[in-house]
Amino acid sequence: MSIKWEKKGLFIVPQRHTEWQRSHAMIPTPQYKENGIFRIFYSGRNENNQSIISFADIDLTNEPKVINYSQKPVLGVGKLGCFDDNGVTPSCVISLSDKEMALYYIGWNPGSTVRMHLFGGLAISKDNGEVFKRWSEAPIIERSITDPYLNTAPWVVKNKNQFQMFYVSGCGWIHKDLPRYNIKTAFSKDGKKWDRQGHVCIDFKNEGENALARPYVIFHENIWKMWFAYKGENYRLGYAESLDGIDWRRLDHKVGISTSSDGFDSEMIEYAAVIPYKNKFFMLYNGNNYGYDGILLAVSK
Repeated sequence: MSIKWEKKGLFIVPQRHTEWQRSHAMIPTPQYKENGIFRIFYSGRNENNQSIISFADIDLTNEPKVINYSQKPVLGVGKLGCFDDNGVTPSCVISLSDKEMALYYIGWNPGSTVRMHLFGGLAISKDNGEVFKRWSEAPIIERSITDPYLNTAPWVVKNKNQFQMFYVSGCGWIHKDLPRYNIKTAFSKDGKKWDRQGHVCIDFKNEGENALARPYVIFHENIWKMWFAYKGENYRLGYAESLDGIDWRRLDHKVGISTSSDGFDSEMIEYAAVIPYKNKFFMLYNGNNYGYDGILLAVSK
């Protein structure tokens, strides 16, 4: 599949008057509500540069528009000493059952020998996404025998009779400020406890790549489709397809969107979320400086 995208510009912007959102609207993470209304979770940054999760509600029924911003954070920084004590960023929202909705997120923690530690966390809502509480103070994808470095950015789908996670897994550090990471997969019966065997879904296409980030996966027209970000110097968007959700082919030439000659995405483009709705596709994504100015919108032609 190759989509031609028409860029609409800046769409969701940081609510800089709030204490928890002085800058950035990073990693758009959608939840379908009803009648063309989607809740887009994202993280802004406070005055200490810590990420905190809030949301914007958008309406895609006619001309896309923002109809509401959250009046308080959805999830704040974790307890001192925990894996997320320096910030949280949303990654995926999915229903685990009729009674539980999961918010998978990225926990930020400063390092000493390396710049940072990143691990995937889980918060649970029992009121359809209005209030989330941590399922555990510990990460759900910690270091393991197959994943000894960072493990983060979980994206979860229901695949047959189980949950499947696509996540970012560290391969090592080039130096203390530059990690290298690709995309792997894991499986779970309940969406909480995960079996990881180290299977790589998307790998580097050459030695110049050092980061494959934020997998976003949908099942459409009997094909699994993934958008992700990759970078050497600066992020670009990639695309891949799979028949079974396990073995993937990179088809970056089909992504249909790249940086602009000027504007908010002139230097980098990353962290896409793609929403199919009424025979169209809507892409929410970040641009320069990891979404400092906000979330941009593109619509399929």
